Amino acid sequence: MIASRGPAPTRSNLLRTRHRLERVRKGVDLLTRKRRALVSELFRIAAPAIEARERVLAKAATAYPVLLQSLGAGRATLEAAGWPSRQIEVTAEVVETWGVTTGRISRLAPVRRTSSVRGQAPTLTGPAIGAASREFEDLLELVLDAASSELLLRRLAEALARTSRQVNTLERRVQPGLLAQIGRIRDTLEEREREDHIRLKRLAGVRQAQVTAPARG
Repeated sequence: MIASRGPAPTRSNLLRTRHRLERVRKGVDLLTRKRRALVSELFRIAAPAIEARERVLAKAATAYPVLLQSLGAGRATLEAAGWPSRQIEVTAEVVETWGVTTGRISRLAPVRRTSSVRGQAPTLTGPAIGAASREFEDLLELVLDAASSELLLRRLAEALARTSRQVNTLERRVQPGLLAQIGRIRDTLEEREREDHIRLKRLAGVRQAQVTAPARG
């Protein structure tokens, strides 16, 4: 059995396929505009997000060497400097940008603590542990501040890639396929019309011949 190459060549299917092609073209237009908007938004937040990431990397590059120095005081002393334990309070909300759902994180209070609330006197822990504590508290603040822009940047990049794939699929596969179907149906209908026209001319000729033929005695 030969596989069907598309809908049956009828006028109703021709109209239906044309309507579908029109919807596809409108979809391509909408997705193209969305892609432009996503690119614009991506460029708008890219620089601040990259700067925030660079600040995190720069602080990490200074914080970890200080942590290594503080290990000279002993691991037990270093762990004791983290007491009393505490919770870092933040707010998180869901936001939407150009149809892209993401999250916004905001810290409610500074992360860095003063020496008076650490639970350990600086003379007992030493300057290296105090410096490491300050460095990593600053690092955590930078991470929390950069989290929202970093997440939005990734979500926008994912949405842009997905939208580009959709546009390419519609333009390079769906639209050419519909155009080919329309062409096949139109050609078949035109061929049928020509055959019907020829058939009608033949019938008209036969009838005309019958009318003009002399009656036999």
